[in-house]
Amino acid sequence: MLKKTKTIITCAITGSIHTPSMSPHLPVSPGDIAAQAIAAARAGAAILHLHARHPADGRPSPDPEHFAAFLPEIAAASDAVINITTGGGQGMSVDERLLAAERFSPEMCSLNMGSMNFALYPMLERYQSFTHPWERAHLENSRDFIFRNTPGDIEKILERLGKGHGTRFEFECYDVGHLYTLAHFLDRKLVTPPLFVQSIFGILGGIGAETQAVFMMRETAERLFGDQYHWSVLPAGRHEIPYCTMAAVMGGHVRVGLEDNLFMGKGQLAPSNAALVAKMRHILEELSLPIATAEEARAMLALKGAGQTRIMHNHG
Repeated sequence: MLKKTKTIITCAITGSIHTPSMSPHLPVSPGDIAAQAIAAARAGAAILHLHARHPADGRPSPDPEHFAAFLPEIAAASDAVINITTGGGQGMSVDERLLAAERFSPEMCSLNMGSMNFALYPMLERYQSFTHPWERAHLENSRDFIFRNTPGDIEKILERLGKGHGTRFEFECYDVGHLYTLAHFLDRKLVTPPLFVQSIFGILGGIGAETQAVFMMRETAERLFGDQYHWSVLPAGRHEIPYCTMAAVMGGHVRVGLEDNLFMGKGQLAPSNAALVAKMRHILEELSLPIATAEEARAMLALKGAGQTRIMHNHG
């Protein structure tokens, strides 16, 4: 692992997992996504990971016009690194998942390192009623949903965004096998260090949120990547704050946000993305772990710079 002097906080603003009925604070309109992203950056997030939603009913959307309704506003009001999803949401093709990233040519995109079951249906036990008809179906359909990320898909994304746009990646690794897939692409020189390796814990279909799992994912990455990577941790749900804290003490970076977790504490909904960032930042600073600015994150991750994106002059 590359020596870390400061901790990068990524904030994932809305995602495509949670539905509007689960929390009134989940941003789904363009205005709310922009406002919450800007506030999260001001609270200390160096990287903003962004999905779009249909403004009418909050469904996940791959439409670049839906991204165009908030990306320029965020870029104008913040110097945070904008990281656009290529994971998209249930039922989107790989080409659809690339539409926004290819249009806006961001500094960074997420890139999922393997096909997997991505099961959300256990959440049906927690919610009795939904505002929109799509919400229950979204959860129920995940029983038979395979989140597709084949080696060919990964090659396509690396070619079109990496080579084509100079975009770098948040390599999302939901299981130990995903680390070996990333190592395969490193061996083929299709990815270039420094790698930003995001270890994800607690999604049904991926590795569980357990202390030993965190150690194993880090130890495996150490063997495979040595001093060619930065390590970050994304724990889902109630595991977010404690496991991010553990990882930060172990030399990792952290990801928080309403995409990954809706709660500040047991039974207490997080009022905003900024609140989660502020909580994480407070804990890190109490532990004498300084927070990276957006510019420091750019330097650590060798990003091309905000001026090389097409976010500000490719909307409307």
